[in-house]
Amino acid sequence: MLQSISIQNYALINQLDIDFSDGFSVITGETGSGKSILLGALSLVLGQRAEVNVLKDREKKCIIESCFSISRYKLEGFFDKNQLDYEEETLLRREILPNGKSRAFVNDSPVSVKTLKELGFRLIDVHSQNQNLVIGSFDYQVGIVDTYAGNAELLKKYQDQFDKFQLLKDNLRKQEEIAAKEKADLDYFQFQLEQLLDAKLVAGEQKEMENELETLTHAEEIKSGLFKAYENLSEGEFPIVSQLKEARNAIAQIQNVYPDADSLYQRLESAYIELQDLAQEVEQTNESIELDPSRIEFLNQKLDAIYSLQQKHHVDSVEGLIEIREELIQKVDKIVSGDDFIEDLKKQLDKQEALLQKVSEKLTNSRKKVVSAIEKTIVAQLVQLGIPNANFKVDMKIREDFQYLGRDLLCFLFSANKNGQLEEVQKVASGGELSRLMLSIKYLVSSSTALPSIVFDEIDTGVSGEIADKMGVVMRDMAENIQVISITHLPQIAGKGNYHYKVYKADDELETYSNIVLLDNESRIEELAKMLSGSDMTQAAMENAKVLLAK
Repeated sequence: MLQSISIQNYALINQLDIDFSDGFSVITGETGSGKSILLGALSLVLGQRAEVNVLKDREKKCIIESCFSISRYKLEGFFDKNQLDYEEETLLRREILPNGKSRAFVNDSPVSVKTLKELGFRLIDVHSQNQNLVIGSFDYQVGIVDTYAGNAELLKKYQDQFDKFQLLKDNLRKQEEIAAKEKADLDYFQFQLEQLLDAKLVAGEQKEMENELETLTHAEEIKSGLFKAYENLSEGEFPIVSQLKEARNAIAQIQNVYPDADSLYQRLESAYIELQDLAQEVEQTNESIELDPSRIEFLNQKLDAIYSLQQKHHVDSVEGLIEIREELIQKVDKIVSGDDFIEDLKKQLDKQEALLQKVSEKLTNSRKKVVSAIEKTIVAQLVQLGIPNANFKVDMKIREDFQYLGRDLLCFLFSANKNGQLEEVQKVASGGELSRLMLSIKYLVSSSTALPSIVFDEIDTGVSGEIADKMGVVMRDMAENIQVISITHLPQIAGKGNYHYKVYKADDELETYSNIVLLDNESRIEELAKMLSGSDMTQAAMENAKVLLAK
């Protein structure tokens, strides 16, 4: 439960410290006295959005702290999950700095605002004046049914299966889109691949073919040059090899008389052998070169095909074309085998849908089991709250598709008149009826939720007199299970509280500020009398106030 709240430098508040007790507490005060400021500060420490304009003194930071007793509410798992120190008396703190930034703490450990908000959601329910409008929300209505049915774990299990189902469904859709696009490109890919396969490309062949073509194109010129070279070396009028042989023999004849002739002989012998080999090689080369127009035509066609493919694919080598060819082979194989992958995804999706269907049916059955009890409890409360002909139904239908909250289409139907036509609650309920209906719903869930505290911000809007008295009784009954704090402008409700706080605005020499005080019995009688009679407090009002408290 909420034990205390401390507020510094917030709106019209300099410093304010308030202690709360369990049971039913009421907060009253004139319009503009600061009740909404108090609620705003509580909302901030529970993780709501912070703005710098809440600072009373723009040069100082705002600090709001709230202390909760949580020993009975099994929150150890939350603290472990978020690596926080668990304390039976847990302190939540929010700081708003002059530069507009804010900081959040749980038991003096820094946390994100998201974590603070998640913990605050588990500790207290703040029912603001405009929350009556959300009663027509599908999410809110499903949440009420699931809370009463205790479906938290079952709903989480369903949502885990739903997330897996959606992931598979999205993946299948994407793969089908990719496959459709790729199949449209398949003919083009196959045409490109066939061209590259027909070219029968071999790494390094381009340079070899270019060299061979160059040789064949100039075959006559090459053969003529080789023939002349051979003639000069071996077959001409004065062949070089023959003359070199004669020179060698001449040196051989003087070796006996001229010792230095050996060196000359060896060199001439080496030159003779080399030139003789060279002449033979020139002759063989000349014989190997043939005039082959058909080969020239083949090489031209093959190289033209390669050049055309290189230009088409923006590469400058056969190796680049081979790489593109391999990529196209992979693309075509992937497209051809894509149907198998899609079929596998469809099987996975069918399997996941079956699992989801099974959990969905359990969730639906759990909700159906509590519908009758919800309807009876709320109708009974509405009758107690002055709507004797109230009729309330939870209409349940099954959707064709799965949604995040299940396949159930829930709708709260309401009629305040005898034999009246049931309609969607937000369409037919008046402001006062909405207030009583919302109070009945809160009463319903207060007995089945582990929420420690609830704050009502003028839930009595649109009602007065006898009905307000009955609403006060309901809130007092709720306070037997949870801590209830009601901000009210009606004395009939204020008189039902175990504790009565008054918010007031005061002035000193420098400024106007808001404050709050816990009233003793005499002060409560005066406050209730003022609420009954207005500014001119009468003796009759005092007596009526005593009667309210006596009840």
